[in-house]
Amino acid sequence: MDPRFRGELNGRVARLAASVESFSVRKHLAWTFLAGVLSTLALPPVGFAPILWLTLPFLFLLLSAAKTGRGAFFTGWMFGFGWFVTSLYWISASLFVDLASFWWLLPFSATALPACFAIYWGLAARIAHVIPRERVLTRVATLAVALGVAEWLRGHLFTGFPWNLPGYAFVDWPPVIQITSVIGIYGLTLITLLAALAPAALMVRRRAPAGLGILVFAVIALWGAHRLGSGQHDVVDGVRLRLVQPNIAQSLKWQPEQLRANFQRHLELAREPSAQPPTVVIWPETAVPFVLEEEPEVRDVMAWATPPGGLTISGALARDDQKRFYNSLLALDAKGKVVARFDKFHLVPFGEYVPLRRFIPFQGLAQVGGGGFGSGPGPRTITFPGALPGLPAASPLICYEVIFPEQVVDPTGPRPGWLLNVTNDGWFGHTAGPHQHLAIARVRSVEQGLPLARAANTGISAVVDPYGRVLASLPLGEMGVVDADLPAALPPTLYSRWGDTIFWCISLLLTACSLTGLRNRR
Repeated sequence: MDPRFRGELNGRVARLAASVESFSVRKHLAWTFLAGVLSTLALPPVGFAPILWLTLPFLFLLLSAAKTGRGAFFTGWMFGFGWFVTSLYWISASLFVDLASFWWLLPFSATALPACFAIYWGLAARIAHVIPRERVLTRVATLAVALGVAEWLRGHLFTGFPWNLPGYAFVDWPPVIQITSVIGIYGLTLITLLAALAPAALMVRRRAPAGLGILVFAVIALWGAHRLGSGQHDVVDGVRLRLVQPNIAQSLKWQPEQLRANFQRHLELAREPSAQPPTVVIWPETAVPFVLEEEPEVRDVMAWATPPGGLTISGALARDDQKRFYNSLLALDAKGKVVARFDKFHLVPFGEYVPLRRFIPFQGLAQVGGGGFGSGPGPRTITFPGALPGLPAASPLICYEVIFPEQVVDPTGPRPGWLLNVTNDGWFGHTAGPHQHLAIARVRSVEQGLPLARAANTGISAVVDPYGRVLASLPLGEMGVVDADLPAALPPTLYSRWGDTIFWCISLLLTACSLTGLRNRR
């Protein structure tokens, strides 16, 4: 590097650090919030991941300017609040479906929920602040690990909500996202945080760490490109999928006078002619607004729209002997017989059930029969006896069940041949939510080495190969079908065997290195 440029760079970093040191408390928090907001440009649908290499080092400067542990906590909290309030704004869109009943929840969904999630980031910043200020590299590593572990905790505690992890910034960078087949999305999140924070080393005129972060991503991308180039591109013989996207507005979906018309729309799309007739037709979540197993006439009509010798797989209501409803997925053969059923097990809090309902007099947004939905037994692999002998077993996932990396397949059952995700993103309209939902689902394919078929009411329906690439899709807000072959599964990935073990190993290794460095310094 040219000595003059090096000196100018060091001078600019020093001036920026001095400027941050002079911020008032109000200005400090305002800039921290803005940095968190700008960081969300890295997420879908924008996907400008390089922004993190500017905003995260700036967060580090702001954290270094914090004089107390309390100040460090609120620095991390405010950055996280900016991140979550901007990237999760679409949750509030669901309340506008019935605003007269749920208007009072808007402050909670728009601000209180992001504020709660930001606590994880605040605690991570507080932990990093314990490291002496002059130990910049150790503090960088500590902050990256603390944020990575905080995101893992956010994905598991209190039912978990691992949405918009920083690692998802690379979902549209196919070579980079391949590393999740080894370390999972939490591992990629940790590496992203570490690499993006590395330029903070310029504070102490250490340029090597900043370059090392870029080098790590270059190596990851080269390995991923090799994986993409040398991988298999087979399809399952005799299996042609049709994903039905009816594009029914949520405000009309459950109107009694609209039920027949909505059902008819699914039937017409399922029967739409095609040069290559489908063998498996997939309808989205709750496409059938009836208890399907109790409605033989409805099953007969669906059988009429089912390909000969094929299947119709649809989201529908189900009910047990105690008359409790379930958000379910059922597969029907061409005779109208139910050959497989799956009940959703990871229910949406305050949507499909209300936690601590005896203390909270609240009716969930998506409940039926005057109460919450029942919960299924957990992830499992379903087979389709008597239909399409070549159709592999599937791991069904209803709606946001697909966002939980460790729960997309049954760990005790046989390995499925594909992931089957049905969802109704009509609650969220034309917002970033459906784009983010698809991006998250694509990473599950890479992690498991399994193709994904995703049928969504209003979009985005898509067929995804086991490398996370979208082979066929229908845009958000359009009515139609997606016809595509089912890609073949890859051999089990390291992540499918070990889960988050490698993520924890990397975290522990970095923690050990940081502690060793501190001890040697002392």
